[in-house]
Amino acid sequence: MKRLLLILPLAIQLGCGSVKEAKTTNTQLLKDVEILSSDEYEGRKSGTKGSELSRAYLVKRLKEIGVAAHPSLGAYEQNFEIKGRNSVTKGVNLIAYVKGKSDDVIVVSAHYDHVGIIKDEVYNGADDNASGVGALLSYAKYFKDHQPNNTIIFALFDAEEMGLQGAKAFVANPPVTLDKIKLNINMDMISHNDKGELYVVGTFKYPQLKQYITTTNPNIKLLLGHDDPKLGHDDWTNQSDQGAFNAKNIPFLYFGVEDHKDYHKATDEFKNINQTFYTNAVGAIQEVIINIDKQRDIQSIFKENLQMKKQ
Repeated sequence: MKRLLLILPLAIQLGCGSVKEAKTTNTQLLKDVEILSSDEYEGRKSGTKGSELSRAYLVKRLKEIGVAAHPSLGAYEQNFEIKGRNSVTKGVNLIAYVKGKSDDVIVVSAHYDHVGIIKDEVYNGADDNASGVGALLSYAKYFKDHQPNNTIIFALFDAEEMGLQGAKAFVANPPVTLDKIKLNINMDMISHNDKGELYVVGTFKYPQLKQYITTTNPNIKLLLGHDDPKLGHDDWTNQSDQGAFNAKNIPFLYFGVEDHKDYHKATDEFKNINQTFYTNAVGAIQEVIINIDKQRDIQSIFKENLQMKKQ
């Protein structure tokens, strides 16, 4: 009985510590989204002052977390050109990484840009896509504290709203050779759903990933779909940054919600996201990433696909 009495206080302390840690993580998560989707950042349109301000904030956060810039870049910034019909705009991706136990790479991505100011209204893009950015920062912190099996590159893409330009620039000039990138996990709009439903896109093409898409949280539903080419516009395979990876035949999973009343409107503000759903979604996606990272040889997951292509 004495031994049991000694163990129970320790268990209570550990449990309280876990709850406190989770609460702190969620507080920072929501703070990141609220700040990035405030009027100060002017809708984060590529090539604007708002975009520059958001990058400064994100670089500060990456430094606070303690994740390094990838050594092949020498800095967080990856510059590229956004070519319009009659103009060229400077685009800037932000790239950080956590060294894993192997050199195989999982790219975890989210775009930080939005559509800016339209007719004197700030389109703050809380769900699209400050939500994905907040999640990425949360995962960077987690894996900085818990070394992954696979090296994880955290990619904050610019100019998604201009045709996935940042992601395309990344795969055209990656910090590692493309054959090292085994999987892209992309997040775009993960905070605005009142039914507890988060879609996971990619298992139509890569059914082997289905077994890893699980969560211990009963309050969120991870739904497969929106990735059958027969669905036409409802096929989301190439509708966010994962499309640039798919074009290079790099396996992917994309997490997102269905369109809602605030999509690409000035009402996509922090006050209109569902905070409980969002924190649940972020936790569920982290579980999926951990499930996949447990596979030290991610390439082995897709052997069946590779064999089918050879036949």
